[in-house]
Amino acid sequence: MRRVFYFLITNIAILIVLSTTLRILGVEPYLTPYGINYQSLLIFAAIFGMGGAFISLALSKWTAKRLTGAKAISSPGNETEAWLVRTVSDLAKQSRIGTPEVAIYLADDMNAFATGMRRNNALVAVSSGLLRRMDRQQSRAVLAHEVAHIANGDMITLALIQGVVNTFVIFLSRVIGYVVDRVILKNERGHGIGFWITTIIAEIMLAILASIIVFWFSRRREYRADSGAADMVGKKPMIGALEGLKASIRQPHLPDKIAAFGISGSKRRGIAALFATHPDLDDRIKALQESQYPDYKP
Repeated sequence: MRRVFYFLITNIAILIVLSTTLRILGVEPYLTPYGINYQSLLIFAAIFGMGGAFISLALSKWTAKRLTGAKAISSPGNETEAWLVRTVSDLAKQSRIGTPEVAIYLADDMNAFATGMRRNNALVAVSSGLLRRMDRQQSRAVLAHEVAHIANGDMITLALIQGVVNTFVIFLSRVIGYVVDRVILKNERGHGIGFWITTIIAEIMLAILASIIVFWFSRRREYRADSGAADMVGKKPMIGALEGLKASIRQPHLPDKIAAFGISGSKRRGIAALFATHPDLDDRIKALQESQYPDYKP
């Protein structure tokens, strides 16, 4: 229930901000008695497509904490928390980024995620299950993976790709709706129900197809983060961490809104693999085994 509440609050806030932006910019309605104003439609699509993606990113740290119940470590309360903060700080210095905020969230599965709009003001959170069931060497490799995401600017790039994709989906779905309404249904009086129904269906179908692009990039960035972690801690510790995730009897679970930022995702096969946020763990292990990184680094 808490997750639903924060999800609704976040999206309502985004709609209010974007609607206000349209009014401030004086963007005219894209639907006119004479057809579609394509310039207004493009501006509308860009504001809601790009704006929605980047506002979500700007709120990502706040949202992630609320959705997972992650508690930031302001002052370490035990040796494990002290080690966690110290390790993240050392890895951040090694990657030449600002020290991320460090948090722990209660979950039995082994997972971790990084998010944030800026490389020097990000968040790294780990599950209590990971800290309990992985040794320090594996845990350090997982943290290096998340720090590599931040150093690579993956969150910004993913938001940019999502924003561009959203813009095209919003724009094209309304053009398709207009064509069906006017050309196929021969509606010459305003914009009938055919326009709205077709637009909704087209937007759903286009969003499904476009998400394949976003998920493809999400999988590519996992390989890059694995390589970045191997560069920081050595490939054997990173392989050990991935093998530990593979051996886990519990499927990793994070809220959908931040699932792409976790170190591991649910295993998918066939067509469903096109919509996976993470590559198969076996493929990631094989890629590291074939890499030229040293086995260990201090």
